[in-house]
Amino acid sequence: MCGIIGYIGAKQSPQFLLNALQRLEYRGYDSCGVAGLRDKKTQKVFLKKIKGKIISLQEQLKGKTGLELDVGIAHTRWATHGIPNHINAHPHYDSERNTFVVHNGIIENYKELKDSLIKKGHKFVSQTDTEVIPHLIAECARRNGFIEGLFEAVHALKGSFAIVLFHKDEEKLFFARKDSPLTVGILKEGYLLASDVPAVCGLTRKIVPLEDETVGVLTKDTLTLYNFSGVKRKSHQEEVKMSAQHIEKKHYSHFMLKEIFEQPRVARDLYSFYVKKGHIHFKDLHLAAHYLASLHKIFIFACGTAYHAGLVAKYFLEKYAKIDVEIDVSSEARYRNVSLKKDDLVIAISQSGETADTLACIKEAKKKGVKVLGICNVLGSTLTKESHGIIYTLAGPEIGVASTKAYTAQIFSLYLFALYLAGLKKVLKAKEITQCVEELKKISEYQASILNHMEHIKKISKKFSKFGCFLFLGRGINYPSALEGALKLKEISYIPAEGYPAGEMKHGPIALIDEYRAVVCIAPFDSLYEKMISNMQEIKARKGKVLAILNTGDKEAALLSNEKIFLPMLKNQDLDPLLIALPLQLFAYFVAKNLGCEIDQPRNLAKSVTVE
Repeated sequence: MCGIIGYIGAKQSPQFLLNALQRLEYRGYDSCGVAGLRDKKTQKVFLKKIKGKIISLQEQLKGKTGLELDVGIAHTRWATHGIPNHINAHPHYDSERNTFVVHNGIIENYKELKDSLIKKGHKFVSQTDTEVIPHLIAECARRNGFIEGLFEAVHALKGSFAIVLFHKDEEKLFFARKDSPLTVGILKEGYLLASDVPAVCGLTRKIVPLEDETVGVLTKDTLTLYNFSGVKRKSHQEEVKMSAQHIEKKHYSHFMLKEIFEQPRVARDLYSFYVKKGHIHFKDLHLAAHYLASLHKIFIFACGTAYHAGLVAKYFLEKYAKIDVEIDVSSEARYRNVSLKKDDLVIAISQSGETADTLACIKEAKKKGVKVLGICNVLGSTLTKESHGIIYTLAGPEIGVASTKAYTAQIFSLYLFALYLAGLKKVLKAKEITQCVEELKKISEYQASILNHMEHIKKISKKFSKFGCFLFLGRGINYPSALEGALKLKEISYIPAEGYPAGEMKHGPIALIDEYRAVVCIAPFDSLYEKMISNMQEIKARKGKVLAILNTGDKEAALLSNEKIFLPMLKNQDLDPLLIALPLQLFAYFVAKNLGCEIDQPRNLAKSVTVE
């Protein structure tokens, strides 16, 4: 989590660093801070940090003239150790205030290191794990000098970290990464270090991706990389295709709303990129056809919204490719001895490609000789480097913390993969696959038609904003839709909501239903429609308030509903999750807006969960 920035180059105001940092605020926004070298000769260091968001710090620094830095670091925090306040905010420093550090990750052995450093005379002021880093480097540097002290320190630290630091006596920027993301942007004059690529957009298109377990030193003109053993590494440049426009809100009130409305474009892009003349082509799959054709089992690992996309994929793969699929949340699977065999396939799903638990799962899989297919949105992320094959979801930057377009892009991509695998295994005929692919071509139009009814969904949301508890029900392939609908509402409105398979309602959840509870029933005209009708009748008998997601023309279910949202009828209803997601996202968005919630940056959450 957390966003970090490092800069070295021509003199810039702290606002320059904070503007870049603001593009990383989806990574955390409990507190923030900035520090920099004002004058090497006089050893003056500027430091300012506060509890709260970056905009508050920017306001405090407005109008301060003559404040320029040629070396600087900045941080926006998602709190792990220690409450959000200005003391626990980064940057942190050693007892002599010589070394200043920003950090993303968790230092697992910080207590042991802290106790040892206190015995040696170091004085700590915060509750954070991060504060041990500058103290540890300072202690190690006493023996061997600063850079050797940094190498000694990274070997002593256990856990995950991306750190950027400077020493007040050196006009250099130092950094190290282990299991946490960090990228170098090459500016016209100098360099910009950042947790994610969006921070460099509009400043440069040239970046240097960093391998894991890398230590680096930057001057205004040079970049030097080492592995943790001190051996020099070569750097290679890549071009960023993302522009500053991709991360602007445009005319939308929130990034979440913008990203909901981008879903038809994402569907078109995915179709045109992966489907050529009716045939599916995966450019970066890098998994042999004979290996995929002989597969007997697939394991899917993911977290949060990506896990729900994986549940939908399980239906696709079992139905079309006739293959046994197991799915587990990564945070549980990484601590179980999952019975993986060399001829199995692991599918790892992560929007950012930096989800710590999912990365831990694939490392364990690779130790057992199992191939990994990554489903990812971010080029150059750790997942893309660690996977044997990749399917990019092409959603573009997703800034809103609550995932929207990335979810439907994952489902779309995994549907294509299920069909592709079915073709290799010869369990579907080419004609059948072509028909399924043709249906996908129309998805963007159907999604656009749903978005045209935003005002209707907005009115419904206003009526349902008064309810303090929600139950989302779905069956079959739309049980994951119920889970995702509940998650979206919880994330941004803070209303307790639970997704359930409708058939399980009588096994407990029905006890919650009365006139004060709202139930969202996902009931398209599919093979389980009559079962959903029975569930809706049971809810109405107990005076529950029903919001139904129905197909156009459905009169029976409409009579059982207090409010209805109608969707187009698809020939292939396995694709319903690609449509149902949109009204559920809009519903959650407008409920949260009615309640005055912080939609793009909901409390306690961050976009990329890069720590356990």
